[in-house]
Amino acid sequence: MEFTMDIFKQFDKKWALLTAGDEKSFNTMTISWGGLGTIWNKPVATVYVRQSRYTHKFMDENEYFTVSFYPEEYKKELGILGSKSGRDMDKMTASGLTSVKAGESMSFKEAEVTLVCKKLFKQSLLTENMPKDVADTMYADNDIHDMYIGEVVEIVKNR
Repeated sequence: MEFTMDIFKQFDKKWALLTAGDEKSFNTMTISWGGLGTIWNKPVATVYVRQSRYTHKFMDENEYFTVSFYPEEYKKELGILGSKSGRDMDKMTASGLTSVKAGESMSFKEAEVTLVCKKLFKQSLLTENMPKDVADTMYADNDIHDMYIGEVVEIVKNR
């Protein structure tokens, strides 16, 4: 498997979509926090999902998830997927993106690259283990992120 992108720019500036579920039922959300690396001799993607997010349920209920990256021209669509909740509306239709099966999960045809990940680990972030200013700024409302680590089992390149 080969992945060649400026990953810091991808997550922070261009964003990505995190998707969990299957063809019958899935949800996606825009993410700007994440990482790639290795653990337990496996290539992995690490993502963070607030416990209040609708996608959190799909992450917990499914063994696989995807992280997909998009050309700059899809920033508006990713903005819709990051600002609307699948609980309240069909945001997939509203975004105009085309869902496609990716391994054991889902992604979108418009993605440049999709990482198909098998969930290996989940843990809640603990505010007592982070700098006080971060805890006070990011978690004043106590809406904590859970960290998910997934083994990258496939890389799908569409462009």
